[in-house]
Amino acid sequence: MSRQLTAIVEREGDGYVALCPEVDVASQGATVTEARKNLEEALTLFSETASANEVERRRRGIPSSLR
Repeated sequence: MSRQLTAIVEREGDGYVALCPEVDVASQGATVTEARKNLEEALTLFSETASANEVERRRRGIPSSLR
């Protein structure tokens, strides 16, 4: 199943930070392309290792202090 998520990429210093706000996963890279690629890898690893409950909590935006 393929799911569409948001990627926000912003310049930070000499590089770029990429964030997926739906599940609060971030990565970085020297270029926009690298930051986006690294975010895709981080999201893949997150989806492979996080429990279904953790994924659901993050998608609902429940703060970590209440998890």
